[in-house]
Amino acid sequence: MASTVLDSVLFRDSFGTPAMRAIFDDHELIRKYVEVEVALAKAEARCGVIPQDAAKEIAEKCNADTLDFDLLRHETEIVGYPILPLVHQISKQAGASGGYVHWGATTQDIMDTAVVLQIRDAFDLIEADIRELRGILAGLAQRYRDTPMAGRTHLQQALPITFGYKAAIWLDMFDRHAERLEQARPRVLVGEFAGAAGTLASLGDKGLAVQKAMMEELGLGVPASTWHVARDGFAEAVNLLGVITGSLGKIAYDVMLLAANEFGELYEPFVKGRGASSTMPQKRNPISSELMLACAKGVRQHAGLMLDAMVQDLERATGPWHAEWIAIPESFVLAAGALHQAKFMLDGLIVDEKAMARNLDMTKGLIVAEAVMMGLAPYIGRQDAHDVVYDACRVVNEKGGRLADVLNAMPGVSSRLDPQLIERLTDPANYLGMAPQMVDQVLAKSAGRH
Repeated sequence: MASTVLDSVLFRDSFGTPAMRAIFDDHELIRKYVEVEVALAKAEARCGVIPQDAAKEIAEKCNADTLDFDLLRHETEIVGYPILPLVHQISKQAGASGGYVHWGATTQDIMDTAVVLQIRDAFDLIEADIRELRGILAGLAQRYRDTPMAGRTHLQQALPITFGYKAAIWLDMFDRHAERLEQARPRVLVGEFAGAAGTLASLGDKGLAVQKAMMEELGLGVPASTWHVARDGFAEAVNLLGVITGSLGKIAYDVMLLAANEFGELYEPFVKGRGASSTMPQKRNPISSELMLACAKGVRQHAGLMLDAMVQDLERATGPWHAEWIAIPESFVLAAGALHQAKFMLDGLIVDEKAMARNLDMTKGLIVAEAVMMGLAPYIGRQDAHDVVYDACRVVNEKGGRLADVLNAMPGVSSRLDPQLIERLTDPANYLGMAPQMVDQVLAKSAGRH
């Protein structure tokens, strides 16, 4: 029986991806524990702390795939941590060199560094997904650069925009996320090897040399100081996922709203049966958007948990560290799931330009009342223009009709202005501001990052 959606046969591929789950699989984590122990032995041999032959035997014989996992699980329940039970088994695997396994290390050194290796692999997947998503968003921004639609504030029609402009805003967010991910790598992908209280005392004057050599073996950054209780790196990683999935949640929310029958402007890709209701045959629910939003909420909760876990006591935590074991794997799996849904949904997004035009015309010109006022101002003065348009808008609201017709019927307007000018001023497509040019700016900037 699955205890979470991430383990569920029914739901796991809705809320995550096989590739990300594989990175945080128990067997893969234990392989990384062994990889760290082997790297430590090699580093200590390089620095003359243990014999070269011992490091060679440890590297050749220690194998995560042949461990007794049932025994490892049982002893982990007793000890509370998996490293001591792991060292018992790989020391036996190493034969005569087993006494040199885990030399001078502490449990948290191995576990933290293994998690860093997991995060490095996970960052690679997130980076690839973001790169692909940026390409999809760039295509939408370019294709719909000049497609007018109603811009809405406080859920009310405000001023005209273009759908390309909306997509460009989404793209710009993910350009920034790509930059944030790149900048986070050197801060987050730093290994840990510092010994019991973090001072490397067990290795005498060789401690820093071993630490440096070990990180070279693993391809990780070398810490300037011990971070057993300085958890900002891991907290940054999960909070970055919170920001990324927050943007995905915003996109999902936009798509869900605009897919409502009352808008009918956007639809998720049609796949027979997807989003179907058990009782209402007409339904076409926005499933990917719903999953994106749910994943974003889950990651956001874990982001807060990681901030809470930063508050650790003295030189070794008495509980906050364990909270990371929950938050980090789940956050990465949920983030991967949200990105997967976003790529599917946006790559096949159905844009109903006719519905956008129809909704834009819904207010019969009121959406561009500001444009009309500013257009009339040079002819009749700003204040008079405001008063005239205000009165005309009241007529449209109370009696119906088109704003252009009402204005052209007003003597103070028709006697001074060409009716065609009023028609142009009340056409929403003529009041897009710099929206298309902003699309161009975003596309140029995004292309420069590739």
